[in-house]
Amino acid sequence: MNRTITGVADAMQHFGVTAADLNRVLVAALEKGGDYADLYFEHSFNNSITLLDGHVNSCSANIDYGMGVRVLCGDQTGYAYVEGTGLEDMLRAARTAARIAQTGTACQPSPIAGRNLAASRYAVLQPWEETAVSRKIPHLERLNEQAFALDRRVCKVQACLLDSTTHVLFCNSLGMAYYDYRPLATFAVTCVMEQDGRVESGNASRSLRLGAEFLTEALVDGLAREVVEKTALLFRAVKPRGGEMPVVMAAGSSGILLHEAIGHAFEADFNRKGISIFSDRLGKQVCHPSISVVDDGTLEHNRGAVNFDDEGVEGQKTYLVHEGILSSYLHDRISARHYGVEPTGNGRRDTFRCPPIPRMRATYMESGRLDEADIVATVDRGIYVDNFTNGQVQIGAGDFTFYVKSGYLIEGGHLTQPIRDINIIGNGPQALADITMVAGNLQIDNSAWTCGKDGQSCPVTCGMPTVLVRRLTVGGE
Repeated sequence: MNRTITGVADAMQHFGVTAADLNRVLVAALEKGGDYADLYFEHSFNNSITLLDGHVNSCSANIDYGMGVRVLCGDQTGYAYVEGTGLEDMLRAARTAARIAQTGTACQPSPIAGRNLAASRYAVLQPWEETAVSRKIPHLERLNEQAFALDRRVCKVQACLLDSTTHVLFCNSLGMAYYDYRPLATFAVTCVMEQDGRVESGNASRSLRLGAEFLTEALVDGLAREVVEKTALLFRAVKPRGGEMPVVMAAGSSGILLHEAIGHAFEADFNRKGISIFSDRLGKQVCHPSISVVDDGTLEHNRGAVNFDDEGVEGQKTYLVHEGILSSYLHDRISARHYGVEPTGNGRRDTFRCPPIPRMRATYMESGRLDEADIVATVDRGIYVDNFTNGQVQIGAGDFTFYVKSGYLIEGGHLTQPIRDINIIGNGPQALADITMVAGNLQIDNSAWTCGKDGQSCPVTCGMPTVLVRRLTVGGE
């Protein structure tokens, strides 16, 4: 495989197409009178290695290749894809997508001009496609050994290393074109421990847009310590008494609540259709002036970073809430045109088989000015939560239920007994409005977060500083 692709011209050669081919396909896509068309080419290489019972017992590799054609006519979308890049197949897909438009007046695409960033947000030092399996296996084995060495109660470790490399070529009827080289690496581990016949399990992961330089001793040792400490804590944890109470959200992974319970409600398609509770709140105060919420595609090597999104818009940092005011939704081209604003770089797709839709990237709340200890000290009776698993959210009303894997009781302004296996129940917009204190310790959680929407999955990231939510319902004893 040729990695020496430096721009659109090289990418066209990689996919076996010419500028004339692309123009013919765009002409066919607009022959029924669509307003806009784009072509998305994708070539992905995916590898996985799994360790179980002390041995690497599973390796797999997969290659995916194809392209999709999208035609927009007003708010309607026509989409078709082919698992190849032969000209006749692409023309057939273009004419299928073109059927969404029936005006009969063909539009003409603009001449294609390539665009390149000065520097990639996820430059690779050692490509995965040049990294042998034999180089990867020792890191899995070291993780296994480290976990067993840290605690005699460890009885099972399962670890998985995933890496992918994706080549993307994009062009549209506005004449825009770009090439993107997208790496992604994920290292995940599950630990099982046993004590006096009782079994507990925990997990930890890291995921970044890096090449094989991702694999370091520090990464392996950090994952081993984290997963063992998380699992060991569960033997001491209790299920607290439930009720309505203050909840302190720890820095880092608590951002998943921000993502699920609030972030989706800021996606412009939900607001354009009047589904989101925030659909009439743009420009209005939605929370305390100390709060700013960001969706960011520019964090270097971040799992949610994008050089360009999947419809040709450069990645950028977007303030959803700025000093308490709802300042923007997350836009793709469709919603941006509806609202009369510029796209925010949030048009993302799972693969070439899917059209882009508004999706989050790295969503986090910016730091405040307080110390975490001072926030905890204000709570006489409540809980501190730091490890979430799954949850459910109603986008329209914003009601949510999240399962908390671990945390602590807060009694008399101090963290006391570890807690586990509780639900927190509330309403996203109300929870945002009920955040009264924000610490200055923003932490981006680089775990393997994946967001699902409309049957599509995308890699994302979340983050939070420590915050105090004045009241939430805690489902305990």
